[in-house]
Amino acid sequence: MRNIGDYYSIPHLPIMINEVILALNIKPNGIYVDGTLGKGGHSKSIIKKLSGKGLLIGIDRDEQSISFCNQYFKEEKTPHLFYHESYSNFNKILDKLKIKKVDGIFLDLGLSSVQLESANRGFSYKVNSDLDMRFDLKQKRKAFDILNNFDFKNLSDIIFKYSNERRSRLIAKKIIDLRPMKSVNDLVEAIRRSTPPKNRVKTLARVFQAIRIEVNNEINLLKEFLSSFTNKLNDNGRIAIISFHSIEDRLVKHNFKQMGLDGSLDIHTKKPIIPTRYEMSKNLRCKSAKLRVAEKRPDA
Repeated sequence: MRNIGDYYSIPHLPIMINEVILALNIKPNGIYVDGTLGKGGHSKSIIKKLSGKGLLIGIDRDEQSISFCNQYFKEEKTPHLFYHESYSNFNKILDKLKIKKVDGIFLDLGLSSVQLESANRGFSYKVNSDLDMRFDLKQKRKAFDILNNFDFKNLSDIIFKYSNERRSRLIAKKIIDLRPMKSVNDLVEAIRRSTPPKNRVKTLARVFQAIRIEVNNEINLLKEFLSSFTNKLNDNGRIAIISFHSIEDRLVKHNFKQMGLDGSLDIHTKKPIIPTRYEMSKNLRCKSAKLRVAEKRPDA
């Protein structure tokens, strides 16, 4: 497991930080949830807007993130609590704290720089390591299990469903042909042998994304969250979500739209907010980011 010191050494650039803070319309005495704490970049800016009567609750599936942020925030005077948990279970955390509702919720659904550049987590096709890809290292199922145990149909379906990769069947067949898949380089080789050189980098990124989504059950957890978050949001409370691929963004968009139609939410972003050209030039990873914002209608 990567040493916690790596959390300090790898730079972190929170995406659209000014846009997020503006979107949340932070009340100094309010309660705010950052459901994807990461290295605490967004939370650090949120807590700066809170008074001593406010509260920040941070949640992350990666235990290293919680360990890092406990140190990173130790000098902060504003109350803050961090939990090693999935954001989909934030309502259970609030129930334990006897908090009925909060004033704002934020999710950044992308990978952290630490996860992506880890030498042993297997998230990136650029770094050879074990085929892990777990956000929560206490979880049993790894990418290794999916790539070596799923049959052709399930494997090809996962790749296509979560990446829209046209060569999903060819890639799945080659993965099976080259089993056992033991390392990132094994998976890269299977993709290399089943795709032409042109645009192969995009294919690599898409396939790794698809396997990661399946390993961590990301889409189902997002659906679970979207089905229940309004119950824990105060009147005029804000929800802000940054997504990085079309599946997540479509889910957020359609759920917000439906809740707008049924009177639960006012949608603040008919079109998603995207990073400025300047931010894109400084942080290439943010190019696909989309921020959607909504507000709980009173008495909804």
